[in-house]
Amino acid sequence: MTADAQRRRTVMQILLLSAGFLVLVAISVASILLVNKAREDNSWVVHTVESENQISTVLLEIRRAESATRAYLLSGGPQFLAEYQTAAANVLPALDQLGRLTRDNAAQIQNMAKLRKAVEQRLSEFARSIERVTNNDVATAVTALRNGTSTGAVETIAQVGREMRSEEDRLFRERTETADRTQKLASSVTIAGSGMVLALAFGSVLLVRQSSRARDRAESRLRDANLNLEATVDERTADLREANNEIQRFAYIVSHDLRSPLVNIMGFTSELEELSGDIFRRIGGLTQAANGGPPPAAGEIALEGPDKQLSADFSEALGFIKSSIAKMDRLISAILNLTREGRREFEPVKIDTRDLIEAIVSTLAHQASEAQAEIHVEPLPNIVSDRLALEQIFSNLIDNGIKYLNNGVPGEIRIRGRTKLGYAIFEISDNGRGIDPKDHQRIFDLFRRAGTQDKPGQGIGLAHVRALVRRLGGTMSVSSELNTGSTFTITLPINWNASNRNSDQ
Repeated sequence: MTADAQRRRTVMQILLLSAGFLVLVAISVASILLVNKAREDNSWVVHTVESENQISTVLLEIRRAESATRAYLLSGGPQFLAEYQTAAANVLPALDQLGRLTRDNAAQIQNMAKLRKAVEQRLSEFARSIERVTNNDVATAVTALRNGTSTGAVETIAQVGREMRSEEDRLFRERTETADRTQKLASSVTIAGSGMVLALAFGSVLLVRQSSRARDRAESRLRDANLNLEATVDERTADLREANNEIQRFAYIVSHDLRSPLVNIMGFTSELEELSGDIFRRIGGLTQAANGGPPPAAGEIALEGPDKQLSADFSEALGFIKSSIAKMDRLISAILNLTREGRREFEPVKIDTRDLIEAIVSTLAHQASEAQAEIHVEPLPNIVSDRLALEQIFSNLIDNGIKYLNNGVPGEIRIRGRTKLGYAIFEISDNGRGIDPKDHQRIFDLFRRAGTQDKPGQGIGLAHVRALVRRLGGTMSVSSELNTGSTFTITLPINWNASNRNSDQ
């Protein structure tokens, strides 16, 4: 899968997740609003039912009061009087409650005014009839009550009661329909939202499955690439090993073959040096004879003027040739040593690093004493590595620390170490002349040296040390400034295995 396809799939997943989140938020908000609306609509339906019940209660209490009054007039029984009093006492509170329930409706407010007037008139008639019975005027009370049933109050109560019920029935139908619509809308929103969420979830599942398949294909290609890479690395490693061995053999052969003509040059230079005496002695004798002087004594070279200068120039030239031959011999020896070391197989053994370095320090004690230098060995971690390689590494660094101290300044060389994540870190510090930062890489190149060349050397020590460190699976770096000393840091695996790097050399 290409990077663009991966980017598009990622954007699509983000959009789907965002859309799903927005849908959930919209459904939640709509559900809350619709639930509140449905609750409000249902409360109005309940309110309408309560109003209808209260109308029935008012009319029922009026009828109870009328029935109790009639029964009391006909029988004079005290229980009917008590029933009348109870019913009459309940009529006005029930009427007030009905007024409170219907005060949100203008038509019902008008009806309540008519009903209250008629009810109060009818209750007055009941009260007068009861009062006449109490005064033993039963005939008049009966006549008045009979006449009262045909008055407008009774008709008004019946008419207003029907109108109020009709109005509440109308409101009940409307409010019930509104509540039903709200519930249906809430159900539709929930169903639609659920469908959208399911669709988005389905789309997300498809994208996830596509991503999973793409990832599986990528992992499969990566595994194949790793297999091919391992085969390629093994092939390249074998080629590199063969090339490295070939280079070592070539360097050994070249160094060995260079030594043969060098020996001849050295031999003929020595012969020239021996012959120079006879040559210049004869030249001196010929010069003396030409001038009429006595011949020189045996073994004596009598030269004057240009001949003497020629002899001096010849001797100086021979000296340059001999010093160059000696330098070239040392370089060839160094190359041979490097090739021999490169062919040596490392053997890992457990090493007490402090004992090893203290033994090296003891062998360099004389040089340290002459340079007025003190060497401090701090606690060091023990490692498993090649002993001879470690001896060469630390010997070279400590010897350099002694060699490149500042003249007239007491030297101090400190070796310390620590461990970190399976590696041992060694630091060799000194207070010597230091190294210019621009030469930090130069000093690790073969036959390259930095700073003032006032000390003997071929420029192979640090290059050889870094090569050994790398073969041991480690790294090497330097931190230094001019006239502030140097610190060489070496990082080596605590438990080195010969298969780690040795087979690659």
